[in-house]
Amino acid sequence: MKTTRLIIVITALCLLPSCGAYAGELPITSAEDVGMSPEKLAQVKPAVQALIDNGKIAGASVIVARKGKIVLFENFGMMDRDAKKPMQPDTIFRIYSMTKPITSAAAMMLYEEEKLSLDDPVSKYIPKFKSLKVYAESGKHEDQAREMSVRDLFRHTSGLTYGFFGNTPVDKMYMARSVFDWDSSLQDMINKLSEIPLLYQPSTKWHYSVSTDVLGYIVQKVSGQPLDKFFRTRIFKPLKMKDTAFHVPASKVDRFAACYGPKLSGGLRIVDEPAKSQYLKKPTLFSGGGGLVSTARDYMRFCRMLLNKGQLDGERLLRPETVEMMTTNQLPDSVKRDKDGGFGLGFSVRLRDDKFPKGEYGWGGAASTHFWISPRDELIVIALSQYMPYSARLENTVKPIIYDSVLSP
Repeated sequence: MKTTRLIIVITALCLLPSCGAYAGELPITSAEDVGMSPEKLAQVKPAVQALIDNGKIAGASVIVARKGKIVLFENFGMMDRDAKKPMQPDTIFRIYSMTKPITSAAAMMLYEEEKLSLDDPVSKYIPKFKSLKVYAESGKHEDQAREMSVRDLFRHTSGLTYGFFGNTPVDKMYMARSVFDWDSSLQDMINKLSEIPLLYQPSTKWHYSVSTDVLGYIVQKVSGQPLDKFFRTRIFKPLKMKDTAFHVPASKVDRFAACYGPKLSGGLRIVDEPAKSQYLKKPTLFSGGGGLVSTARDYMRFCRMLLNKGQLDGERLLRPETVEMMTTNQLPDSVKRDKDGGFGLGFSVRLRDDKFPKGEYGWGGAASTHFWISPRDELIVIALSQYMPYSARLENTVKPIIYDSVLSP
């Protein structure tokens, strides 16, 4: 399988050589000015450093914004231990499934242009999907009780799966057919999927899957542009996301982090070396579900656009009501994702107040990257590391500290 392709207060940050460039671009303020405790926020630094000292991660980048301003941007440890390269503010990360919200935003731009309807059957755009069956152990696969809809793709209720997250007969079919092949194309992926039964009846179960990759294919087809070009011209350029792409060009390889995994004997080993990574080559399969690389700075700009209800620095990508819909639970009453929440159009959505606030939305990526947005708190957090398989350690470490530092509405 070839797919294996955001601390300290801000005044301290300004001691960094690169701070001037970032301060000139990102709105920066003190924690007190936006109702946060600098003393509590400062606890992030030793907490993340402990993860590095204990060999859990090699490095991390953590960035926090409240009320439209950056209050914390800290880089820890190494982006490449062997090369002795410290983590930097402009380090490029594999963000994997943090690509999904970007693809979802792209599709909703087409929805606003009335080129796409959420309740259209997917077969309107992919005719072969009309005849998809639903797996049955008997071999007599069932017809779809209700055709898979575009909304199902956004919210992962399509009946599709991933292949490498499960061991069902359908997952095995995905693996045998190499549904994800770095050297193929989105059309090849669609052709393979059209010959494999669904794992579940559409709209009956939340199941993480290639749904957003199929959505990316539809974006291509409806827009008449390759997905990378649509992203570049319609999202990255307006938002000035200068380092977000489906590959790392040669001129930026020195900023590309190594990706690590666990050693059997303990500690870390490199699982994707920057100089030899598949990400150095522009892919032919543009994975809307997990293909992008990005930086903390770039992804913060995307998140600020979302929290600002679809616009940033005078550039509007989406209408406020569209962002509201995307970040509201879209699952049927009969379908649950987990005990904490639902799923919107491209994001997890927290449905109840407990230790974290109701209405928080976000997602993560396979190399242990994370982001979350709390509209109620006007808070954005991005926490990036490069560790596979996916671990929530970094998120679980910094999230309680950051929320505890919020003192006032």
